[in-house]
Amino acid sequence: MVFHIRPETAHFVDREDEQERALRAVAEWGGGASRPVTLAVSGLGGVGKTELAFRIARLLRERYAPDAVLYVDLDEARRDGAVEVADVLGELLRDLDVAPEWLERSFAARRRQYWARTADRRLVLIVDNARFGSELLPLLPASGDSVVIVAGQAPLHDLAEGEAVRIPLGPLAERDGTALLRGLVDDPRLAAEPEAVAELVRLCSGLPAALHVAAARMRRQRRRPLSRLLEGWTADLDEEGLPVVEKVWDAAYGELGPDAALLYRLLADVPADGCPAEAVVALLGRGPEAAEEALEDLEAVGLLGGGAGERVRLPELLRAHARRRARRDGAPAERAAGVRRMVRWYLRQAQRADAAAAGPRLTLAAPAGPVPDAPDVPLPEAGERDAAREGYGWLARERHALHACVRLACEAELDAEAWALCEPLWTHFVAFPQHAAAVESFGLGVRAAQRLGDVRALARLRCQLARPLWELERFDEAEAELRQALGAVSALGEAARDRRLAASVVEFGGMLAGARGDWSAAAREFERSREMHRAIGNAYGEMLQTYRLGEALTRRGEYDRAAALLRQAHEAAGALGRARMTARTGFALGHALRGLGRREEAAARYLAALESARLRGSEHEEARVLAALAALAEESGDAAAAAAHRRAADAIRERNGGLA
Repeated sequence: MVFHIRPETAHFVDREDEQERALRAVAEWGGGASRPVTLAVSGLGGVGKTELAFRIARLLRERYAPDAVLYVDLDEARRDGAVEVADVLGELLRDLDVAPEWLERSFAARRRQYWARTADRRLVLIVDNARFGSELLPLLPASGDSVVIVAGQAPLHDLAEGEAVRIPLGPLAERDGTALLRGLVDDPRLAAEPEAVAELVRLCSGLPAALHVAAARMRRQRRRPLSRLLEGWTADLDEEGLPVVEKVWDAAYGELGPDAALLYRLLADVPADGCPAEAVVALLGRGPEAAEEALEDLEAVGLLGGGAGERVRLPELLRAHARRRARRDGAPAERAAGVRRMVRWYLRQAQRADAAAAGPRLTLAAPAGPVPDAPDVPLPEAGERDAAREGYGWLARERHALHACVRLACEAELDAEAWALCEPLWTHFVAFPQHAAAVESFGLGVRAAQRLGDVRALARLRCQLARPLWELERFDEAEAELRQALGAVSALGEAARDRRLAASVVEFGGMLAGARGDWSAAAREFERSREMHRAIGNAYGEMLQTYRLGEALTRRGEYDRAAALLRQAHEAAGALGRARMTARTGFALGHALRGLGRREEAAARYLAALESARLRGSEHEEARVLAALAALAEESGDAAAAAAHRRAADAIRERNGGLA
């Protein structure tokens, strides 16, 4: 289990009443409740809501020993103002040890899966940046022993009374603000100039975020009287930004050297969850040493949420301030150059991670070259030990940055990079489906390919866009994308690569038909794709489409022809040395044989597939085969064997968080 509790801040003052109220509410909730207790912390940006949420979570972990502490930031899943809750449920289920192959793909199924996974757990869930109660309700664990801590700027007015314990959080009082300053900076001026201290706390509006920046400035300018230090902060405030605090941040920014100030402005384009230090080197474009020094300068004045060696990030309020400074001080060419470097760096790393994760496959984008003076992240080559795990892991960690880079690339008219980023994002989507993000990014990729007039990229991206659309049951939109993809490939030539791409588009058409339950249409498309692969001598493509065709015919009840085709696919997969496909085709052949009433032969195929699944450590496939064996035993009248197989399959599903 995971414990998403970030390191505690070195100095935390006040909030005793809020903490006591939260702990009392949890204690009074007691066991046996039918829903978790929800603590709704609300207040101004920079007032310390998220830090209080984590502090409460730490206290609960000490006193109540939860099974896990989970954290989600709803702004990371927000598209056009709305949260794609299915994607958030997917993130939570993955944190609850549900492997990608067990993750349900629809919202309704994921919600049931989440309820099942959390029913007997004692969890603490922190939900950051919630705007509405409707965003929160689907995320509530099913266990009444769990606690949900919500942080947001506004109270969740659409929650009825009793649905949440409301904990409003105001600015620090002068006494507490002074105490925080004394903790942040050991400075005799705090005792010598009490009036100036009071003015500084007032100027910072009692917001901890602003007081941290003010303390950083005091540490850097220890010789100047505090009253003089305040002179630059007391002018009339700019209309933009958070009232009062803007001048504090402006003053800190004014102390930065040229490289640090440039990096601060450029960091406004980095996603909220940050980026690795190597990406910062690419973003600044002045080499590792300059980037390291710029990061140190930003940390010194309090304008950074993470430093070198960690994920580098700006808290959201500081990102907004950095954007304003970029508009005022930065030239458009400066931002364009930074975005171009960061996008190209991420494209290169994503392509390397894609190759490690998925191995050799048909890709259309040219490999991105190194970004000058910017190091690559360490990733194994395809086929090396743990290559797939490391590749998928990198894509998962950087998914928010990769989707952000697609948006940035489109805005900057880096169209070749925009659609090229969608190829590794496809590898991530197939393993870790996040539908809203995929629809947005693949749609942007389509538009980028259109502007370039790249017919091949356009066909590929329309296919990629179609799948999340049909999985969201937006079948007509998916069909329109595939129809246009077919139109695009019809304009291509007779080169083997183009014909292989055309066969892939036809295959997607068959998959869409299957998703709609039209197995006759699916069979026609898979047969057509198979002939296209055969014509260009692509043995793997022909084997795959033979398998898909056999499965479609099995769904239609044409067992004789299905069995013959699946036997061909099974033998071809073995000859190609494809262990997983050999097992899958053998399992599918078992279904066709079972439909023909040849139960002993079907059982032999199922048992071979079961052995293969266990050898490869694939519990998902093992459970699927055990379920088939249970059904076969039931048809044969062997109730005891059926029950044993079913119990074994259910145990595996329960262990992995799958639905029964």
